[in-house]
Amino acid sequence: MTLAAFLAVAGLLTMGAVSPGPAVLMSARTGVSEGLRTGFYLALGIGAGAVFWAVLALSGLAVIFQIAPTLLWAFKIAGGLYLVWMAIGMWRHAAEPLPDMTGSPPRSAASAFRLGLFTQLSNPKPAVLLSAIFIGTVPPGTPTWVLVALLSYLFTVETGWNTIVARIFSFDRTRRAYTGAKPVLDRAFGGLLGLLGLKIAAT
Repeated sequence: MTLAAFLAVAGLLTMGAVSPGPAVLMSARTGVSEGLRTGFYLALGIGAGAVFWAVLALSGLAVIFQIAPTLLWAFKIAGGLYLVWMAIGMWRHAAEPLPDMTGSPPRSAASAFRLGLFTQLSNPKPAVLLSAIFIGTVPPGTPTWVLVALLSYLFTVETGWNTIVARIFSFDRTRRAYTGAKPVLDRAFGGLLGLLGLKIAAT
């Protein structure tokens, strides 16, 4: 693979990472409600989930989905229901006050990582997108070190972008504005997440 081809794949992976979806929405909500530290560990989980889907894509996941479309349908249903379940939780707890940011972290690093990982894995669309990218741009016989470099870049850009989103929403000014309208905004976040879950399950 030439440098130009590598950069082209990296550009496609970047566009996929920054496109709006459940991961970005969860990063924004976590940043504003629990701060940058929790948002960073959430982003690490999102990055790990993206790498998981990418490894499956490189292993021929697209072919498996074509042979057994029911499997893709099951992935979508399960993932969509998980997002809807998280959305219901946001809606139910919308009236509760924000965690005290001056005390201990409201969520452990492991818990935040798992939330990011499960949020990414609940959406099988990245697997389909990554399969299309890799099948269309990565030729057979590509050296292993190139594949590792691509996976490393994918992890970096997914983690980096979602950390930036969490950081933007973790600023004190953003948090103060959010505190005053938390019930409305949490229900808005929950509603959007639920709609995304239903869309994933239905398409």
